[in-house]
Amino acid sequence: MTMYLYEKKALIFKALANPVRLEVLDMLADGEKCVCEIQEKLKKYQQAHISKSLIKLKKAGLIKDRKEGLNVYYSLKICCLGEFFKCLDNILKCSTFE
Repeated sequence: MTMYLYEKKALIFKALANPVRLEVLDMLADGEKCVCEIQEKLKKYQQAHISKSLIKLKKAGLIKDRKEGLNVYYSLKICCLGEFFKCLDNILKCSTFE
């Protein structure tokens, strides 16, 4: 595997290494969401933190956006990402951490 691929993988894992970003991805696994919906559901976090999280996820190639009028909608860029998180949830339910 080339160094480029390792660097891209590292970028993805860095993007995943944050609870806010994981929560955003979990929301988007259910389908496209307007940025206003994301902010409403994650109102326990500051708007700036959510915006930075969306930027990191987009730079990592995990989500995409589209504009419709004044609204911005986000969705998963890769549909199997939702399945990956379901699988990870199952692993975590069966695992014990010490």
